[in-house]
Order: sequence, then C-alpha cells, then structure tokens
Amino acid sequence: MGSQTLNTGSAHLARAVSLMALLLWSNSALAADKVTFLTSWFAQAEHGGFYQAKATGLYEKAGLDVTLKMGGPQVNGMQLLLAGETDVMMGYDFQVLKMLEQGLPVITIATSFQFDLQGMMTHDNVASLADLKDKTILVATPGRTSWWPWLKAKYKYSDEQTKPYTFNLQPFFADKNVVQQSYPSSEPFQAKQQGVPVKFFLFAHDGYPPYGTTLVATRAIADNRPDVAARFVKASLEGWKGYLTDPSAGNALIKADNPKMSDEQIAFGVEQLRALKVLDAGDAQTMGIGIITEARWKATYDYMVASGLLKPEVDWKRGFTDRFVKSLKLSM
Repeated sequence: MGSQTLNTGSAHLARAVSLMALLLWSNSALAADKVTFLTSWFAQAEHGGFYQAKATGLYEKAGLDVTLKMGGPQVNGMQLLLAGETDVMMGYDFQVLKMLEQGLPVITIATSFQFDLQGMMTHDNVASLADLKDKTILVATPGRTSWWPWLKAKYKYSDEQTKPYTFNLQPFFADKNVVQQSYPSSEPFQAKQQGVPVKFFLFAHDGYPPYGTTLVATRAIADNRPDVAARFVKASLEGWKGYLTDPSAGNALIKADNPKMSDEQIAFGVEQLRALKVLDAGDAQTMGIGIITEARWKATYDYMVASGLLKPEVDWKRGFTDRFVKSLKLSM
C-alpha cells in the first residue's frame, strides 16, 4: 500500500512538474518581444544574415519574435519605419543623414557590412577606376545623388560622359567602351551567364565612405526599447557570422520568400561577400563586426556636405550610435 501511495505521489509530482514546465514555456513564448525588420529589396544573399538568424533560432533564443519583410521598388521603408509599421529597417547612411536634415528621429544602430557594396562593372580591358576618362558611364537616377558626385570629383570625370542606367545590360554587352554601376553579386553574375568577361571595382576600395546594409531604427526604439534593440543587433550579427560559414539554413528561407532566386545566384553572392570580407574588413578586424565609428560616419557627412548633398548644419552625430555593438567584439 505504501509503495502504491508513493508511486501515485510520484505520478502527481511528475504531472505537476510537467504542467509547471508547460506554463513556464508558454509564459516565455508569450513574453517574446515582437520585432518587424524590413529589408531593402527582394530576398537575396546580401540579406542572408537576417534570414540565417531567423532560420537557426537565434532570434528566438534572444527572446525575440522577429518578422522579416521584403522591400521592393514600391516600398518606402523610411515611411513605414516612421509610421511604426516596421521596427528596424535595412538602410544606408545618406538616407539617415537626409532624414536628420528634415528633423526626423532616425538612427543607425549597427551595420552589417563595413562598406557600401556599390561599385563599377567594366569590361576586362579596364585597369582601375581611374581609367574611365574615355568611357561612357551608365548611372541610374539614385546614383546621381549618392556615389556619382564622389567618383566625378575624385577622378575628374564629367556629366557629359554619363548616360542613364535602366537596369538593362544590353548596352554594356554591345559596347566595350561602356562601363556601368554594379553590385558585386548582381550584374557580374548576369555577365557570367552571358559568358562576358568583366571586372568589378568596389568604390570603397578607393575611399567611398558609407557603410553597407545598416540597421536603422527610430530614436524611440533605441531610447525606449534599448534591450530589444541590443538583442536584435547581437542576434543579427551572429546570424551574419553563421551565414558566411554555412548559408544553407538562411538560403532556404531566402528562396521561400523569393522563389526567383536561384541556387547558382545565391552561391555567387555568398562567394562575393566572402571574397570582399564585407563583415570583418577595416575597423571590424579589431573592434568586432557591426561596428560603426565616428570617424567613418563623419567622413560620409563631410562628403555629402562638400558635394552639396547635405546642409552643413545637420547634427550628424545624432545619426548613429555604437552603444549596441561596441561591447560585443564579435569576430569571424
């Protein structure tokens, strides 16, 4: 009888422990902080770290319930951010500084890449960016208020050399005297598919100052939900580390969001990101991935002011913070 009572008591205890564990799990799940993150375009390798963090449970482990939303040609990310439709967005330095010029409360809380991925694709007979004086340069409209003033001033090029870039590569393929703006994993991939030998010159290697694929939030998020911001930044950067080590989990989610993205193009993109050392170049070698420095941020401000792209009275220091990354010291 005593043994039966003991067994019954043990069963009740086991059920109680199981119920308590279930309640604790439920409470933990309910307590996860919701974060919506908006990317800059359709899902691709350049967004891989965020997809990796989602796919491998890094956000969940950080107590976050993260929703990833794709950007696109009709999506105004800054408008959605300011309206509270997204908590953090993939942004860029020029955009944030221009928002500050308008008195809007946005701030960069970390960067994915230590430099912007913008560059120039040329035929294989071009030696360097300084070798374009007799070339026709294809520039899309946004480029005229971002990188073109920098390139023109640095190498004394002229507006007369330029023609509009319409994201159609046929003019480039048809004329070896044409060069065009490019991202490392996009246009060069299309050229490879066509069997056209090309070179890619990253502007950052010649001193173009902005960061790339930054994490931008409102000041309300940074100031009033700093713990959430810190956990999101850390998990995202850990996602980037994982993605460039083994991108398979992140790639599965990328393809689920963007079925047009082929395995071959994703693999090409990852190869380019690794080769360029996007995460751990420059200051990240000693200060950790994701780091933003005052010197680099001011260099972008100085360039914009000198080019007439920004009013000098803008309080540029309000455009970024290193509080969420400086103590992480994450390395590849």
